[in-house]
Amino acid sequence: MKYAMFFIFVLVLIAWTVMRIVYGVGFEMNCSQYLKRAADANAVELAQANLKTAIEYAEREHLTNGIVSIILHQPGNDIGFWYSNLVASQEELRRVTKDTTQMEKSNLLMKLRETLTDNGKEGTSITCPDGISIYPYNTLFFWWIMGGLILTAMQVIWIILEE
Repeated sequence: MKYAMFFIFVLVLIAWTVMRIVYGVGFEMNCSQYLKRAADANAVELAQANLKTAIEYAEREHLTNGIVSIILHQPGNDIGFWYSNLVASQEELRRVTKDTTQMEKSNLLMKLRETLTDNGKEGTSITCPDGISIYPYNTLFFWWIMGGLILTAMQVIWIILEE
């Protein structure tokens, strides 16, 4: 019985991992890859099209406001700020006309790249709050992993003490 319980708790942890991967891949395929393409675009039209796709996904998934953190509500975890930046960037791209000079377009594309990406130790990454891929289920996922880890640890201790 104790080994069956241990196996069930391990399955709970595996299910958590699979769900995190599924949500993460979904966000990456439907939003962050389009943000990366918008940041890499050499033409305003390409940037507009890719940014539009990412914003539509964010709106469809209700990623327009809220905080992704559970305990510490840091500014970097603010979805509203992230979304507002995307919309503001889209508005700037829309203001481009046929009279806009190439220099102005280039400056706008560089500004967009700086807005959408961060440079760190691991290279360039898309700017977005950590944990946004599982929003609004961040609290559920937190308690899911905490409960699974605690129950699994208790089961391991029980198995060790019984032998």
